[in-house]
Amino acid sequence: MPILPNRIVYLNGCLLPENEAHLSIFDRGFLFGDGIYEVTAVLDGRLVDSSLHMARLERNVREIGGLLPISTEEIVAVERRLVAENHLVEGLVYLQFTRGVEDRNFLYSNDLTPTLLMFTQAKNLEHVVAVECGMKVKIVADQRWTRRDIKSIGLLPQVLAKRAASVDGFDEAWMEEDGFITEGASSTAYIVTQDGSVVTRGASQKTLPGCTHHALVQLIRETSLRFHERPFSVEEARSAREACLTSASNFIVPVTNIDGNPVGEGKPGPIFRRLRALYMEHARRTAI
Repeated sequence: MPILPNRIVYLNGCLLPENEAHLSIFDRGFLFGDGIYEVTAVLDGRLVDSSLHMARLERNVREIGGLLPISTEEIVAVERRLVAENHLVEGLVYLQFTRGVEDRNFLYSNDLTPTLLMFTQAKNLEHVVAVECGMKVKIVADQRWTRRDIKSIGLLPQVLAKRAASVDGFDEAWMEEDGFITEGASSTAYIVTQDGSVVTRGASQKTLPGCTHHALVQLIRETSLRFHERPFSVEEARSAREACLTSASNFIVPVTNIDGNPVGEGKPGPIFRRLRALYMEHARRTAI
């Protein structure tokens, strides 16, 4: 997606054209990856699962001992303003919080002024080829730190995992640890077992608590579908009847190939289609 030269962004209290937004080379986000990010989907010009994203943002900033410079209510108002200013109908709002700016030192000062950045990206979310054809995922070793529940801007392991998958012709990487799938490089992983049960990992420090995932789980619990929150193995994934993934940048899409082998019949299945319909209805009904 090309960068829009006249895009309006938010930086530290100001709305300004992106080419006028400048960050210090001494920002701790640049020097140490010392920060948190959020990505909120925009559908029909409205924010999807906004309250979930703001709750996760507050928690993650608190987990690293930070303090948001403005309230989450003010952040949402800025996000909506950016959507309007940039005439965004479908896409994403990206937010990045860092601890702030000072000369390079592992031990940060307690009185730093945080950096807060927000910008929009146009992206097709609803009518994408993957919904009909499915994604191919490659299983790779999970090489991340132990606090994966924190949405850190330190994403090098995920970058390398996605690159390794892409080089081999795959769309996403599913990360494996001790024989079990943790999650995707930028998504939450699900399988449907041969008896029709939907399976995904429960919340822990091993995975990021996805907002799309959280919303979908609540929707599943309201249906008659069998559902289990538990780890599933690589072998279970390879022998699944169906598989899919969720993220704010994809909503929910099917996984039809794992490591070069078809999942089930090698095409999106009926349970995926039911989950997709449930989530899209929820997204439109609750977006703000």
